[in-house]
Amino acid sequence: MTELPGRSRVPVSTQTGPHEQLAALIERRRGQDYRKPVAPYSAEAFARFAAVCAPGAPLIVDSCCGVGESTLHLAELFSDHFVLGVDQSADRLSRAPALPSNALLLRADMADIWRLLHEGGYRPARQYMLYPNPWPKIGQLARRWPAHPVFPLVLALGGSIECRSNWRVYIEEFALAVKLITGIDASVDEHVPSTPITPFERKYLASGHALYRCGVHVA
Repeated sequence: MTELPGRSRVPVSTQTGPHEQLAALIERRRGQDYRKPVAPYSAEAFARFAAVCAPGAPLIVDSCCGVGESTLHLAELFSDHFVLGVDQSADRLSRAPALPSNALLLRADMADIWRLLHEGGYRPARQYMLYPNPWPKIGQLARRWPAHPVFPLVLALGGSIECRSNWRVYIEEFALAVKLITGIDASVDEHVPSTPITPFERKYLASGHALYRCGVHVA
């Protein structure tokens, strides 16, 4: 996807629907544990979170939160929840707004944090994946979250899970992965937010893009 100052293009891909290898990839991994070692910096970051939020507390996870604008929005909207925002970029997090006491930003590998949350007994009430990198080239399937080996753990964490993108194919793959892993039919719809909650959402709307959303509740 090519981005220009003040404008953005819809991801360009030869795919017009879910990748033909997605189902086979998920089936091949079925029953396999995600065993990649947790990075030390992720473990240190998670320890800071665990010190202020117990497993039984109402929790919202803002995955790959960028500059933390969405984390702030969610913390204000759900003031009775603790909101955890995670991003791998120190530069992006350095531009985050001031957050209320019910929110925390961590620099960490998101896949590590999902694994540590699951191992720690955390069960988020809500999870958000807001405009993840779509990796639109047909050979980049394994880089997308629905095809990532950690995705079954994301679903196992449960709660209301929402993914948004300006590439409908990504959202269709998300819904398909949910169905293949959990058996749950996830809704896919076009989404017009009343107030953009991430810089990407704001840019895409200003560029005239259609936005798509997949929402599912996993008990």
